[in-house]
Amino acid sequence: MAKSSTIRHEQSTRERAGGITPVKNPNPAAAREGVSADLDRLIHERIRLGIVSALAVNRSLTFNELKALLKTTDGNLSVHARRLEEADYIVCNKSFDGRLPKTEYRLTAAGRKALERYLNHMEALIRATREV
Repeated sequence: MAKSSTIRHEQSTRERAGGITPVKNPNPAAAREGVSADLDRLIHERIRLGIVSALAVNRSLTFNELKALLKTTDGNLSVHARRLEEADYIVCNKSFDGRLPKTEYRLTAAGRKALERYLNHMEALIRATREV
C-alpha cells in the first residue's frame, strides 16, 4: 500500500474509532476490568510519543532541539513529525534566523487531548495488570 493510501486509511480508521485506532488486547484481565484495548497507534510509536511528550512540557521546540532530545536522525524525526502534523497533533512553523532556516513545533489542543487520552489508557492498563 502506498504511503498516502496508508495515511488516509489510518486517518479514516482513527476518525471512525473516535480518534483512536483499535489494537488487540493481550491482557484478558484488563478487558474484565473494563479497560479498552484501543490505543492511539499514532502516538504509541516511540519517536512520536517522544515528540508529543516533549512538546507537552515545553511551549515549543525547534527541530534540532527535538532531534538532540530524542537522539534520532533528521529523516526519522521529519517523517514522524509530518505524521503528527497530518493528524493535527502538532503544528510546524518555518522561519529564518538570519540566513539559517528554523523549524519550530508546538503541540495543538487536539494533540494535548490525544496525549491525555493515551496516558489515561496506559495508566488504566498498568492498574489492571498490577491487580491481576
